[in-house]
Amino acid sequence: MSSLDYRTDEQFACRCDSEDALAPYRAQFHIPPGPDGTPCVYLAGNSLGLEPKGVLERVNQELFDWAHHGVEGHFEAETPWYSYHEAFRESGAKLVGAKPCEVVLMNSLSVNLHLMMVSFYRPTRKRYKILIEDPCFPSDIYAVKSQLAFHGYDPGESLVTLSPRKGEHTLHDADIAETLEREGGRISLVLLGGVNFVTGQLFDMRRITELAHARGCIVGFDLAHAAGNVPLMLHDWNVDFACWCNYKYLNGGPGAVAGCFVHERHGKDAQRLRFAGWWGNDPVTRFKMQLIPEFAPRAGADGWQISNPPILSLSPVKVSYDMFNDVGIDALRAKSLKLTGYLEFLVDELAISGIKIMTPRDPEARGCQLSLLIEKNARDVLSELKTRGVCCDFREPDVIRVAPVPLYNTFHDVWRFAESLRCAIAAAS
Repeated sequence: MSSLDYRTDEQFACRCDSEDALAPYRAQFHIPPGPDGTPCVYLAGNSLGLEPKGVLERVNQELFDWAHHGVEGHFEAETPWYSYHEAFRESGAKLVGAKPCEVVLMNSLSVNLHLMMVSFYRPTRKRYKILIEDPCFPSDIYAVKSQLAFHGYDPGESLVTLSPRKGEHTLHDADIAETLEREGGRISLVLLGGVNFVTGQLFDMRRITELAHARGCIVGFDLAHAAGNVPLMLHDWNVDFACWCNYKYLNGGPGAVAGCFVHERHGKDAQRLRFAGWWGNDPVTRFKMQLIPEFAPRAGADGWQISNPPILSLSPVKVSYDMFNDVGIDALRAKSLKLTGYLEFLVDELAISGIKIMTPRDPEARGCQLSLLIEKNARDVLSELKTRGVCCDFREPDVIRVAPVPLYNTFHDVWRFAESLRCAIAAAS
């Protein structure tokens, strides 16, 4: 559906919803109420996804198994706890375009980034810099700077930053390539977001990996805003490692257990340095414990685990991953392109001065997020949207991030947002 096919009337939005094959999935989520008690227009799935209705039953099952089996639940629970994390291999691999052995769910996003940098940021006298984008998520910049300092490097000198051109908000592919060509011989690690959290720009991860590898750099991605949002092919792109959270587009709940990808070629390398702990070791000898004091990592991403899986925290993620496995990322992407294109069309049709779309206009260069730069009274506009039952995410000082998530958002949600934005801008002026 091109922008020429969109219309501004409410009937058009309703017709699109009636023809949407994914529409039934909305009923599988709890939609928070707005001020009038009716379901709000929830467009903040890029910050925290909604709760699937199946989560309560899943968590209760684990509580039941704990109550009725005690420690034997490791082997006798409905989904045995001993191998619980293995239940995510197939569905997790499909989500990020990996082999099952390359994916593991563990810890939180920032913890996983640190663990990956322990193994993959191995600076030398000549190659010690880290490349990031600006702006990148605060936790990422904190993690990277602390890793540089830990190794004895001054972040002010050892951090290479990709910044937009003056007066622009997104990065140019040519500028990324030029930086890698110029600095690549001194860069040890390239660590970028797959989708930028502020602008919603989707990076060409395949090309970046190719260029960086040609210069001898290790490549990792923070996929917090990409996993569950856009199709990924991490194995085929030859990415070294990637980490993501499961509480945004993947609806695993606040602070959900995160995900990690380690390319097969590294997973086979038992000599690669890492921080070790119980559960990353070979399961054949795992319960011999003190009888085998030397750590022998399990092949694959599992070898980076440092603790047993937190069952009560993983159980909501299992519900969500099962749903994604059922729908498929390609179907979600197809609807996402239509929803986000419709949102872009309606914002353009409003023709309101003082609103600028920061996100790339090219549909292939973005996910389902549009970031709106509000030049005046941005906080007041956000407040007015809330009074009209619209929930969006805000980034200081003047950016409203709008994410029509294809799994539970509708065309009518997008239409209501546009109408509410028009009224909110007028009221805040």
